Amino acid sequence: QVQLAESGGGLVQPGGSLRLSCSASRTLFSVYALAWYRQAPAKERGLLAALSTGGTIIYADSVKGRFTFSRDNAENTIYLEMNDLKPEDTAIYYCNAGISTATNYHPGDMWGPGTQVTVSS
Repeated sequence: QVQLAESGGGLVQPGGSLRLSCSASRTLFSVYALAWYRQAPAKERGLLAALSTGGTIIYADSVKGRFTFSRDNAENTIYLEMNDLKPEDTAIYYCNAGISTATNYHPGDMWGPGTQVTVSS
């Protein structure tokens, strides 16, 4: 049973935009926090965006001002709006279910299969 599923990746030119979605099972969405990660070739998987329990959104420095995290509780879905995309944003983007604190996010063991984003002219 797939509990996390990403969609919305693709090929985009530098400066372009994409919107990623991650749909979760109702149980997963109600129990865990969800976050976005990405992994580029030969690099470690890293946190991009997560919602803290304090209500603020935690962003990686590399995407601040360009990426926007949002959450739709009615649809059990989180989104990642990505603008001004750069070639270095090329990676597989993953959704994770984990634990948020007031200032941090701790990933759990549940991951979606990922969606490929390629930024190239």
